[in-house]
Amino acid sequence: MPNNRRFRLLGALLFACWSHLATASSHREAPLIANDPLADNTDLYAFRSPDNPNTITIIANYIPAELPFGGPNYNTFGENIRYEIHIDNDVTKFGDEITYRFTFSRVNEDPTTFFNIRLGQRNLRTRYTCERSIDGGKTWQIIVSNGDVPPPNIGPRSIQSGVGLGAFDYDELINQAIVTATTGEKVFCGPADDPFFVDLGGVFDLGNLPRQDGPSRDGLGRYNVHSICLQIPIATLLKSGAPAQPISILDPDYVIGVWASASRRATRTLGNDGTLSETGDWVQVSRLGMPLTNEVIIPTCFKDYWNSLTAYEDIFDKFLDQYFWNPELALYMDDRFFGTAVPAFGPLRIQTNSLGAFDFGYKKDGLFGLKGNPALAGTALDDAVFGSLLLPGPNSARSVDLWPIFHTGVPNVRPYQLATGKNGNPLAEGKPFIHNFLPNSADMLRLNMATPVTPRNDPAFSPLGIIQAAVLGLTDPTYNSSTDLQFIPNMDGFPNGRRLEDDVTLIELQAVSGIALAAIGLWYDDFVPGESPVTQNLLNVLTYRTGVNQNDKPFKPAFPYIASPWSGQEPD
Repeated sequence: MPNNRRFRLLGALLFACWSHLATASSHREAPLIANDPLADNTDLYAFRSPDNPNTITIIANYIPAELPFGGPNYNTFGENIRYEIHIDNDVTKFGDEITYRFTFSRVNEDPTTFFNIRLGQRNLRTRYTCERSIDGGKTWQIIVSNGDVPPPNIGPRSIQSGVGLGAFDYDELINQAIVTATTGEKVFCGPADDPFFVDLGGVFDLGNLPRQDGPSRDGLGRYNVHSICLQIPIATLLKSGAPAQPISILDPDYVIGVWASASRRATRTLGNDGTLSETGDWVQVSRLGMPLTNEVIIPTCFKDYWNSLTAYEDIFDKFLDQYFWNPELALYMDDRFFGTAVPAFGPLRIQTNSLGAFDFGYKKDGLFGLKGNPALAGTALDDAVFGSLLLPGPNSARSVDLWPIFHTGVPNVRPYQLATGKNGNPLAEGKPFIHNFLPNSADMLRLNMATPVTPRNDPAFSPLGIIQAAVLGLTDPTYNSSTDLQFIPNMDGFPNGRRLEDDVTLIELQAVSGIALAAIGLWYDDFVPGESPVTQNLLNVLTYRTGVNQNDKPFKPAFPYIASPWSGQEPD
């Protein structure tokens, strides 16, 4: 984005901060996109396919809070919208290396009825074209033509009976809609149960999570979304020159970044006859990489601005970095600020005197006091290694953990190794743990495709992702007796990609409360040197729960993995 355009928009939004009253909620994360649900990114997932580990599954969801019984005009993908999935696999090149673009069209098969489905015909029947670019968007190749989107799951008469579609069940329609692209990818586009789970009513009631005044409830339970699902061979996603087989389970050549977007034409005109025309350049109206970035990190008055930026424009726009260096949520996990005002977050307390020296509270210095210290030589915090990315200045405490999690991924470089084997020095060599480092300063899901899959039926599988892997690496004798690189269950979980089962709300709240810092040896304030680092403060963070910690439907064991959409006829 040219500087003049960016600053004009930023100035307008600064004014809007004071003049425009709006609320935000998960899936309706910005004021403008809340009025355009068909183009609203709700969630993004990227994980190594559990039943086909030579492939990566990417799922981009759109259209929040679809009512299963929302007739007569049921939701479907919008026309005149470009839905795109973007993949960066080479940080030496600016922008996407691979992009998948989906465009949809709709037709009334039977204009004589108000029913959505009748006698084998559909209104509105939705079809799509999928294009792929592998040269940064210079050229495009159609890889799926006339793909079919299943209809909404209206009910058994519409789906299964002879006066409807006559299908055996709704899953038959899903299976029929899965296609293989001309370039080898599996593709599915259609309605699904919303796989995100969170108590929306609690979290946006000033942090009442878990609810202190009654039972928590999944605010997205029994709602649907529309999903774009891709299963892509790892060989297709590798950067040019990468080896066909990884050198280790944390091969840096196997790291990809993934984000999704939706774009509309610049001008929409409504005619007197009710027709709608759209003209002009394509303008991005929504994007999503890491979950909950725009919902709970970016302030309301900058949410529309954030949606307008591509992920790569984050590199140039450093204004928003302050909200990652000092997230608002940190104010409610620190009794020096407003911690006592949010009792639900009582177990979550940030290190304010870690190892007797380091304060990671809101607008504190964190590790910046070590800037220039010879002890940083060779670490990721050394300017000679990664420049000033991770220690940009004072009053930016979370530049060493939260900012890289969202904007670069985590390198397998000191100090970002487990405290196992460090003997009390967080800057020392520890147990190798994760490498999903793609330092393009962009908000993306980052996934190391070399990391093995944790089977979903493994007793060690956990929706706590990397946090549970860290716990095992620090406490389980199978892993903590050695500093060798080992696969620890759930190393393939969020934020190393994102699996459908991962409890990202809980993981991110624990991360704001400093759990990643603790994992590398920056222990909580109640740690006593020479004693166990598994202190009460650490246990409080690890045992904290939000009240809603799993989806309302089980996921499928095979592509497209998402659960089938709720039917309008299912009982409460």
